[in-house]
Amino acid sequence: MDSFFNIVMPLLIAFLIWGGYALVRRTRERRAAWESGLTATARVVRAWATTQMVNNVARRVQWHEYDYTTGDGVAVRFKESGGPRDREAGEEVLVHYAPADPEKATASEPQPGKDMAGTVFGLLFIGAAVLVLLYVWATLPEL
Repeated sequence: MDSFFNIVMPLLIAFLIWGGYALVRRTRERRAAWESGLTATARVVRAWATTQMVNNVARRVQWHEYDYTTGDGVAVRFKESGGPRDREAGEEVLVHYAPADPEKATASEPQPGKDMAGTVFGLLFIGAAVLVLLYVWATLPEL
């Protein structure tokens, strides 16, 4: 049983740290797209929803796939979660993109304050979870 916790706890901690990294990475990608000032008109190729179960509560996540052409003439297709539910295939929307990573574009409106607050809250939650796991792991009695 002890070896089980010595394998599972580090894996859980590593998974949480990876989640924090992914959260910060996507926040930086959106911020770079917004701050570049480059925009393009994109067409919604596909819209769909997925359902996640969190604590026995269904959570609907809206997804969209977009096509657009950069100012340099490069055709780009990307997927993004979280858009408006009423956005349908065939609609045209404004996307923000960074010239270095046009496939990391975003169709969401610039909200850097809200985005940063969500990232900070997420990192605080992940940090607290890591601390709890470290505490539990350190205080496990030898079996």
